[in-house]
Amino acid sequence: MEIVAGRDAAATERILRSLPSWFGIEDALRAYVARTAIADASLVARIDGEVVGVALVERRPPETAELVLIAVHADHRGDGIGRALVDAAATWAGFAGASSLEVHTVGPSFDDDGYAATRAFYRSCGFLPVREVDGLDWDGPTLILVLPLAASVA
Repeated sequence: MEIVAGRDAAATERILRSLPSWFGIEDALRAYVARTAIADASLVARIDGEVVGVALVERRPPETAELVLIAVHADHRGDGIGRALVDAAATWAGFAGASSLEVHTVGPSFDDDGYAATRAFYRSCGFLPVREVDGLDWDGPTLILVLPLAASVA
């Protein structure tokens, strides 16, 4: 597996459509696909040349970057690709001058096993929950998590 910078809207759409429990709202799916063209960083995970995962990162001045999308094709979940994409996104954010990487997901007050697993994944990658906010990214609760990035040594 390799992770490289790349913008692949068709592969992003294919990956998101393999995950209908997370990306089943058509308008939201299309918005994520469109964002591949404008995100500050677009990272793809490839196996034998096929894109199997994607991460989009955007700067949030002054010192934060946001992981606005991370998705791994359903056939490759649990293979370490998501963690590798998070690591690559954190590396990009650090080089871009961010001191933290933020991610949003459905908050714990919304009872859903899939999103509970998503939150557990982010925690396993070192993200720390900051707060839950209603109506931030959707009508329900959004949990904001932050990954502190190592300070560079001059």
